[in-house]
Amino acid sequence: MQASKKPQKYGFLLLPNYSMLGFSSAIETLHMANWVTGKELYSFCTISGDEREILSNTGLTTVSDYLTSEAPTDLDAIFVCGASPVSKNENKTLENWLRKQAKKHVGLGGLCTGSYLLAKSGLLDGYRATIHWWSITNLRDEFPQTIVSNHLFEVDRDRYTCSGGTAAMDMMLFLVGKQHGMTLASSISEQFVCERIRTHDDSQRIPLQARIGVGQPKLVEAVQLMEANIQEPLSTDDIAYHVGVSRRHLERLFKSNLDIVPSRYYLELRLQHAKKLLTQTDKAITSVGSECGFGSAPHFSTTYKGFFGITPRDERNKTHNKASIPLQSDRKKRQLWKK
Repeated sequence: MQASKKPQKYGFLLLPNYSMLGFSSAIETLHMANWVTGKELYSFCTISGDEREILSNTGLTTVSDYLTSEAPTDLDAIFVCGASPVSKNENKTLENWLRKQAKKHVGLGGLCTGSYLLAKSGLLDGYRATIHWWSITNLRDEFPQTIVSNHLFEVDRDRYTCSGGTAAMDMMLFLVGKQHGMTLASSISEQFVCERIRTHDDSQRIPLQARIGVGQPKLVEAVQLMEANIQEPLSTDDIAYHVGVSRRHLERLFKSNLDIVPSRYYLELRLQHAKKLLTQTDKAITSVGSECGFGSAPHFSTTYKGFFGITPRDERNKTHNKASIPLQSDRKKRQLWKK
């Protein structure tokens, strides 16, 4: 999606029991873009299938602006606001309508589980896409032609999908940044008291219990202990003692359910936390290493590079360079405009 001068017109197709948080996160971002600039950069409308009144997952009723049969024909993109949890009910009318929009080269997106309807319509074949973590496995299994990721959002050509919730705001901020510059996107983020704009490279955090089910409470308890003791790591023996199992049994639990030994899982947990601190805070690199349980800077640097393929210092520099490039680009544009 290239920078755009003409106002963008977006439609939001509301499915029954659609996620109110995902929908409101998206439209609030567009509204704020208009408010911050004092211009109508975006206009949006709501669309529904057979009935104009649509119930959200919170129980609130929305009266849509249009039915699909009367929707505007000049929309730049349509975002399907999916149900929470995903609805697998047949709806050939909506599927056919979405296919018609795709043939007219209208951009298509999915918020929360809206990706499921797009995939079911064959509109994500060959595209990278994402969906709420609860439905990732279903999307992969049912639609093997779709390249499914666990990222917060994916923008692949004219397909825009996100995992829902506040990730809808991150995706819209990304689109605003592409169209009107990251300075505006950052201003919107500040208005929302959002400390940083997450990128499409950020992964959803899939809760362990969702991955392994409820049948392994000792394993969940062990991981929770690890997460609570990042700065001063516990030994595998200590963890086993606290959860009331033998070391051997704990190792079997990790190996059979996560295909990893406890010590390695713990190390990766600490390194992921270190990456978050390096990319999201200005804490000194030595402090980050210390907070993540590494006794010396060389040990931290070597271990970090062994896992991520990049040193902590290079990781920090890469993050700062990414943040500064859009701003510099915007400044150049303003200077050229003045000339």
